Amino acid sequence: MFLNFLVGLKRVKVFALVGESGTGKSFRAKLVAQKYGIEFIIDDGLLIKENVILAGNSAKKEKTFLKAVKVALFDEKSHRDEVAKRLQSEKIRRILLLGTSDKMVGKIATRLQLPQPSKIIRIEDIATQEEIDRAIRARRIEGKHVIPVPSIEVKRNYPGIFYAAIRIFMRRKSPAMIGTVPKLHEKSVVRPEFSKRGKVLISESALSQMVIHCVDEFNPNIRIKKILVKDDKMGYRLVITIDVPYGIQLGGNIHDLQQYIIDNIERYTGILIEEVNIIIDRIIQ
Repeated sequence: MFLNFLVGLKRVKVFALVGESGTGKSFRAKLVAQKYGIEFIIDDGLLIKENVILAGNSAKKEKTFLKAVKVALFDEKSHRDEVAKRLQSEKIRRILLLGTSDKMVGKIATRLQLPQPSKIIRIEDIATQEEIDRAIRARRIEGKHVIPVPSIEVKRNYPGIFYAAIRIFMRRKSPAMIGTVPKLHEKSVVRPEFSKRGKVLISESALSQMVIHCVDEFNPNIRIKKILVKDDKMGYRLVITIDVPYGIQLGGNIHDLQQYIIDNIERYTGILIEEVNIIIDRIIQ
């Protein structure tokens, strides 16, 4: 039975809608789904079919930003098992994953045992820069988020964060939307607790301390000389300069160290590490 399930999911065509947080992905998810004949959407921890929440937990109900990210990434086993079980019971041909980066949607696909996205749609492909800027302002100033289901669904499942309902007809004629029939969509605007309290960021210093701890746990004989942290809004990029003891296998061990750092930081913070670059400066005795 489980094997049949995995074989069935391999035949699913996975689409992804990618864009920075607050740029309007959830607002336009239904329009993309209509364009490509997609019935199922994964958005911020929820499995949605048409206008119904089938399974999952909404990241928007979380009280902290980091916890919300973990929910969106299906970090908890019980959460991803619930959604995977529901996916097993549905006849899925096409599904749309929403995320802030290619890596994020890839990680969601892996955790839900779906194929990697075969088509990635950028928010810039379906929204003008003016529309994106307007969405970002609404997110940053008013703390407004969108769940792409009717208000009755949100009120039933998450009444504490419901803010307003919006109804729109798709009228735009962007390249991604040509050929679709205008249709009324209702979406729900919510104000999560973490949005009311403000965003939580991790400083370079705190992230560097986590890297030092990870390296020490992996091999206390490796000496860190320098850590450079870059935040490109899609995730963090780390450049770590180290001295390694003579005799260490530079191939496998260093690649294992890279993965160890990524896995541990993402597990305990919920942030995305786009890449870890390691520079070996010296071989020490």
